Amino acid sequence: MLVNLKELLIPALNNGYAVACFNVFGYEDARAVVDAAEARNASVILSINLDMTQFMPLSHIVGVMSPLAESAKVPVCLHLDHTYEIAVVKQAIDNGFSSVMYDGSQTPIDDNIKGIQQIVAYAAGKNVSVEAEVGSVPYASGRDHIKSALTQVSEALDMVEKGKPDALAISVGNIHRIENNFVDINFDHFEILERAIDLPLVIHGTSGIKHDDIRRLSNSRVCKFNIGTCLRQRFGNALRQTLDANPKLFDRLSMMKQVIPEVTDEASTMIELLGQ
Repeated sequence: MLVNLKELLIPALNNGYAVACFNVFGYEDARAVVDAAEARNASVILSINLDMTQFMPLSHIVGVMSPLAESAKVPVCLHLDHTYEIAVVKQAIDNGFSSVMYDGSQTPIDDNIKGIQQIVAYAAGKNVSVEAEVGSVPYASGRDHIKSALTQVSEALDMVEKGKPDALAISVGNIHRIENNFVDINFDHFEILERAIDLPLVIHGTSGIKHDDIRRLSNSRVCKFNIGTCLRQRFGNALRQTLDANPKLFDRLSMMKQVIPEVTDEASTMIELLGQ
């Protein structure tokens, strides 16, 4: 069933687990994620990132993802990930996304809050949740212009009070797109934030966080973990192995029948790690 983000995060917060938010790039990996969620009777989030929105129109993405979410046996949220243009976020709401993230983290906090206020007002009455980011989570590769800045308590409190988002993404040492290494989470700073902020928290860059640290964070106010790199690696490695083992294979469906179970296994591992 298609639900918004708030419908997933409040139960997670109340029951001590977190929800996996997977970046997906087509029907095959989205199908794998939903299969994993259904097998574990877990809620899940299908997340569409900037690269995907530049590759495929929003209306086409919804045309593929929305029926998949609606027919699922478990709650599924269709979420627009980091998006910097207010107009694009509004288009996503109009096209049927059940959750959106306006990312004003690269702007001064007052401008960030004003952007979130616009999105929250636009989403009102449309059953769409809104995620904000305060501080800035950097990228290991691909987006060198994104700054690295820990979330400051005063700015986070201003966002919660004035912007009124449904969830807040924070920067505590996490980094997007870490491929073969791990980061050290600043738990001292995180605990200060957690005590101060009365809102579900979000961690981006999960693939680069040690499993013990993920478990620790998932037992806190962190209710949503964004996961991309490990799923893309599993998909790519499985496809590569399939083609290497079958040099004459050219049928896409035959390939995907071997790749999808691998991606499902990876998604299931991450869902279980978060407590579902």
